[in-house]
Amino acid sequence: MSPRAECLGGEPQYSQTQEPREQGLLYQEYRDKSTLQEIETRRQQDAEIQTNAHVSPASEETPGEDEDEEEEEDEPASPPERKALPQICLLSNPHSRFNLWQDLPEIQSSGVLEILQPEEIKLQEAMFELVTSEASYYKSLSLLVSHFMENERLKKTLHPSEAHILFSNVLDVMAVSERFLLELERRMEENIVISDVCDIVYHYAANHFSVYITYVSNQTYQERTYKQLLQEKAAFRELIAQLELDPKCRGLPLSSFLILPFQRITRLKLLVQNILKRVEERSERECTALDAHKELEMVVKACNEGVRKMSRTEQMISIQKKMEFKIKSVPIISHSRWLLKQGELRQMAGPKTSRTLRTKKLFREIYLFLFNDLLVICRQIPGDKYQVFDSAPRGLLRVEELEDQGQTLANVFILRLLENADDREATYMLKATSQSEMKRWMTSLAPNRRTKFVSFTSRLLDCPQVQCVHPYVAQQPDELTLELADILNILEKTEDGWIFGERLHDQERGWFPSSMTEEILNPKIRSQNLKECFRVHKMDDPQRSQNKDRRKLGSRNRQ
Repeated sequence: MSPRAECLGGEPQYSQTQEPREQGLLYQEYRDKSTLQEIETRRQQDAEIQTNAHVSPASEETPGEDEDEEEEEDEPASPPERKALPQICLLSNPHSRFNLWQDLPEIQSSGVLEILQPEEIKLQEAMFELVTSEASYYKSLSLLVSHFMENERLKKTLHPSEAHILFSNVLDVMAVSERFLLELERRMEENIVISDVCDIVYHYAANHFSVYITYVSNQTYQERTYKQLLQEKAAFRELIAQLELDPKCRGLPLSSFLILPFQRITRLKLLVQNILKRVEERSERECTALDAHKELEMVVKACNEGVRKMSRTEQMISIQKKMEFKIKSVPIISHSRWLLKQGELRQMAGPKTSRTLRTKKLFREIYLFLFNDLLVICRQIPGDKYQVFDSAPRGLLRVEELEDQGQTLANVFILRLLENADDREATYMLKATSQSEMKRWMTSLAPNRRTKFVSFTSRLLDCPQVQCVHPYVAQQPDELTLELADILNILEKTEDGWIFGERLHDQERGWFPSSMTEEILNPKIRSQNLKECFRVHKMDDPQRSQNKDRRKLGSRNRQ
């Protein structure tokens, strides 16, 4: 489900040459500008270090080990006194324009940039980005409500039940965003140097962001209702087209506004990751960021699970209706079962004599439904039906790739069922249409067949990596949806242009076209990406617990 960062799929790296951002941008525009700029920044870094391989990286975004040691020896600068600095009233003017935190007139005139260390300035930028992006997000939500949801003509066009499904609890989501934004703004006004924002994020993630779970879980019904309305209600279709032409929408469709809450809750997690990369290690601010990230991760997982649960239930019902069992019937629908992959392969029908070789096809079509715990093997029959003739638990499947034996046996692999529907071992020789299809089936059928598919933490530090430069929407259950600037480790690669990868920021795995990505060539940047990822996902320790208790006490005192 991510807009992503410089190393984990989060926020862009900052430099003095960044183009101005606008407070008035809609969130969709703001997000696209951030990720595109981040991709270009990473490209420049990679190219610069490649041409200066014998020199330590010049970019401040990826300091070398020696630089880290020097920074640890420096005494942290004391924050300037609050009374000597002006307040930032950024959010009171929604049309104001700004570059970075350090480019604000209040910052420029305060002299604070001469006091703070470079790493602290980068941390300020990361926190500033979280606040300003929330302001942009709130603006887009407000437009969704005022321009679409509360339009009188649209209200008359829609039945109340249709309107409820289409807009769900967006008013609750907007109310939470408004309160969240006001608290962030108050924090910025306390001091020109932002003390922290992750404590506020933690509080809202733990206590208020459940409204996102409700909204996102409705996504399956929302999308289906929206498509039906466009197809079946001419008045709705014409009115929406007219509303989308309004200059307020900046040429963006209603669908881009409806998906905002899901995009934002994912983005918030990545923004916190970007802050976490900037804070000093073993500090209270690191503990706060880790706690905020953990809470957001729980919300995002609940959102994903809500979407999957709705769509999986409908999918399983649809599949069971299409199956006719030639063998003993297997109950398909289960709360703990979901589809991993389905599709047609060709089974090799081994010829017994030269006569059968001449009169029968060498391969015949079969259709596989692979669930997380079960494989069902069928033949497609008229009426969009499938006749089931074999099955096996997924844990009792083994696959083996054949050596290249010419064109006839190209992309052929062996599937063994250690215990099939007849309680015996069965072997199928299956042919795929391409190398990538063969490898995808083998990976899905028996994911632990190779040593390279190991746990995340035990992988080599110099694993090949790519960044997403074109967004990609998964077409099959075994594919991975990619957002711009996603960073992924390459676990498997095919000659015909597919990659099996693991996204760093959430460790989700899947296949995607290599044309959607470009490789990160420099090993130092790849190592830095993994180092930051390990930091984000590191386990709790006693110091974190102590700091968490102190932070809660400080939060109560502040209130």
